Amino acid sequence: MKVILQQDVRDHGKKGQMVEVSDGYARNYLFPRKLAIPATADAVNTMKLKEKARLRQIEEEKALAAENAKKLEAVIVRIAAKAGENGKLFGSVTNKDVSDALKAQHGIEVEKSRIVISDPIKAYGSYDVKVKFGYEISGTVHLLITEAK
Repeated sequence: MKVILQQDVRDHGKKGQMVEVSDGYARNYLFPRKLAIPATADAVNTMKLKEKARLRQIEEEKALAAENAKKLEAVIVRIAAKAGENGKLFGSVTNKDVSDALKAQHGIEVEKSRIVISDPIKAYGSYDVKVKFGYEISGTVHLLITEAK
């Protein structure tokens, strides 16, 4: 019997796939637990439409990520921080600080988890910080740490 999986089923497939299973397995296990539905013509058509919509959504997200990466190249983010006498910061500049500053100064929203700071920023100066948007698209934020007054 052909069924369309509604959730991932171990050893059979992932959500949205059409798989062939035995009649008893489908009737006694998959259908009662709502893990699958019968692969009728209507259900197959719905599955194809959902897949098309999902692929279109992925393309839109890729385009948005590429656009944001291009925007980031042109901006300089300034963060004011307090430091001791020798120019060493109290604490360090975190990815949350960078995300908040990007939103406040340039209106670009980037999740803090996407900002990658390789070494802790603990001194004044200019830094390049990598932002991973996903889909193998990344950008660079030019960061300028200045003295808070």
